[in-house]
Amino acid sequence: MRRRDHNIFANATSLLICGLLAGVVVAAAAFPAVAMSGLAAKAGGETFAALPSELKVASTPQVSRIFASDNKTQIAVFYDEFRSEVPLKDISKNMQNAIVAAEDHEFFEHNGVDLKGVARAFVNNKSGKSSQQGASTLTMQYVRMSLAYSASSPQEVVDATKDTPKRKITEMKYAMQVEKELTKQQILEHYLNQAPFGNGSYGVAAAAQVYFKKKPKDLSVAEAALLASMVKAPTAFNPTTASGYPQALARRNYVVNDMLELGYITPAEAQKATATKISRTVQHVGNGCVSVKTNSWGFFCDYFYRWWLSQDAFGATTFDRERRLKGGGYRIQTSLDIKAQNAARENISDHISDNNKNALLIAAVQPGTGKVRALAANRRFKLDDPNNPKNKLSSDPAKRKKKIRGTYPNTTNPLMSGGGDITGYQAGSVFKMFTMVAALENGFPLAYSFNAPAKYVSKYIIAPGPSTCNGKYYCPSNASPDEAGVYNMWTGFGASVNTYFVPLQERVGAEKVVDVAKRFGVQFRAKTDYDFANDEASAHQWGAFTLGVSSSTPLDMANAYATLAGDGMYCSPTPVEQITTMNGEKLDVGKPNCKRATSPDVARAALDAARCPVGDSAQLGSCKGRTAPQAYGEIKHPIYGKTGTTDHDKTASLIIGSNSLTVAGYLVNPDWQNHSDRMSHQIVNPAVWDTMGDYMKGKPKVQFKKPGTKKISEGDQRSIPDVTCASIDSAKARIQGAGFTATVGQDVDSSCPAGTAAGTSPSGRTIKGGYVSIEVSKGQEPDQKDDKKDKPQGKPKPPPGRR
Repeated sequence: MRRRDHNIFANATSLLICGLLAGVVVAAAAFPAVAMSGLAAKAGGETFAALPSELKVASTPQVSRIFASDNKTQIAVFYDEFRSEVPLKDISKNMQNAIVAAEDHEFFEHNGVDLKGVARAFVNNKSGKSSQQGASTLTMQYVRMSLAYSASSPQEVVDATKDTPKRKITEMKYAMQVEKELTKQQILEHYLNQAPFGNGSYGVAAAAQVYFKKKPKDLSVAEAALLASMVKAPTAFNPTTASGYPQALARRNYVVNDMLELGYITPAEAQKATATKISRTVQHVGNGCVSVKTNSWGFFCDYFYRWWLSQDAFGATTFDRERRLKGGGYRIQTSLDIKAQNAARENISDHISDNNKNALLIAAVQPGTGKVRALAANRRFKLDDPNNPKNKLSSDPAKRKKKIRGTYPNTTNPLMSGGGDITGYQAGSVFKMFTMVAALENGFPLAYSFNAPAKYVSKYIIAPGPSTCNGKYYCPSNASPDEAGVYNMWTGFGASVNTYFVPLQERVGAEKVVDVAKRFGVQFRAKTDYDFANDEASAHQWGAFTLGVSSSTPLDMANAYATLAGDGMYCSPTPVEQITTMNGEKLDVGKPNCKRATSPDVARAALDAARCPVGDSAQLGSCKGRTAPQAYGEIKHPIYGKTGTTDHDKTASLIIGSNSLTVAGYLVNPDWQNHSDRMSHQIVNPAVWDTMGDYMKGKPKVQFKKPGTKKISEGDQRSIPDVTCASIDSAKARIQGAGFTATVGQDVDSSCPAGTAAGTSPSGRTIKGGYVSIEVSKGQEPDQKDDKKDKPQGKPKPPPGRR
């Protein structure tokens, strides 16, 4: 290989000759009869001289790869052209030699344009031979590809690729300039990273993977020769087709022989290469979320994809953003936690089949960051094949009548996160948390107690229906008539007492409760919900809101409950840990975006009461009644959460949170929410607490923080008078005189005379103005043998109704 000559004289001479040759090219193409006339040569030379001297080079599209939070486990790839650029040092010498042998023997001798080759091609093509020659050097081919990728309009693409004299002249001029600016090795590297190799592969790294499942540095002589043979016409020389295979074989052997003639390989290496069989199959690389490595990761991948398309940082339109993702060559470390994701999917599979029309949906979020750690369902992330459908007809009678199929077992719908036609599902009493937060913000302490009746006649005016009484008022009841009694926020939330939370919401103002839900991230995707939530007068009359009649998704509610463990900071859900460009620049897009949703003390107080439903113990008060008592025993870490059930058990939900993860599970029918099935907590509850338990194994037990003041939990505490054995009237008077609201409660065994006061509930101290229930004596000693703790036996079955 001789040293390149880039001195001024040599370049000037080359430019002069190229200018003359340009005239020859134009003449030969446009005026065959006068191809060598001075007029034609002058016209071509002027065209050559008028071209800009600097080639505009745009980045070629490269594949973007997304990884799990460990930054090692690849989830999926996105691309328009499957290409990953690599440095020349990572491309085998065999490949470098093969492309020179196949496309440009004089590559290391010319200055961008092979003058002898141009003249030879001109003479050959004018002779009328069937084999036409193009005389394009590797540098000129690189220029052609660069012009096409730099094109800003369809016409520029045509100009860069159409076989015309003008294109050839343009390539010659730019090739000369490129050779001044880049070394031969740099040109070769750019060429090998840009060239198309067929079967959806662009660049040698992609081609090595598609054809041979290996890296480009490991390509053999035979493999390199085959790839080099295909760049001339990837479709014609495609070895996977019947017509292309014999041509690919002949072309491969031709390149091997040229490598031998140029001294790149020995005769023995050539013989071995030509004797090597060519595979007729290739490894097509999946593109996008339907091609995820593990199917259960597809829902998270889809959430990431939808998130990316919503980010203004990646372009003004969704089209622009998609092009950036599929061509930007990003390395994206997502927030997907493989341990949490696998735990969620495995525990779902343990309790419900993928072929069940009902869907068990789980979302998991990290408190304090909003990072989405898992999205799982008893569904396969897959488009149902319309020609061979596997999905059953929809459970919605109207859709079934039209032969519309449901979402099971295959779907790509965002069931856990919402979007498109998925507005969410009624989740039931998990919404009571918003009422509790609003009450705490407005001065009601956790100890705020009052008598919750079996049925409460509210001031909310609603249309006539099952929940209406006195003609127009909303009158909720509890899951069981036995739940009537005096409750505070610990006990009311723990036992999920509807007739405690509806009047509490009424006293706080339903519009304030709705505002808390907004601040905690509930999206109100359904139009009716949106209209109610965004009109203060309507929100003020939304009596059933605290019972979870507004649609939400598991991701919404996992993140809402995570706000409590995040000390009142709401963080927008994000699927990203870090995004890195192909140049190594780390972007800020996707970083935690958090804002204060409520004060730390309010969040800590609400979380304390939320420990009651899931079997944990409150630090600030006492729990009584638990709707998911087994959860704490299964997880064995400090936890909080809530169950939820809608009317007639049409949905069932459970949310459990710790300091490091919040998991929300919904059991729903996503195809028809007005179904008649009863959703069972025996399915959703263990799936959620086992997911949390599996995730928390081996992690340290971290206790929750307490509020900075006792006032938010206890309020203004006063001593309750001792009314033991007093008459009921006397007990009432003494209790009311001490500043409390007195009520008559249940009959209890007591040594006091029958009909007198046996004691109070609560006893000792309670909040000023709070409710104190007088227990009425039956007039007999309590039977010590029956004084047993109320322990749940086996798996608890929550009673019907909204909890």
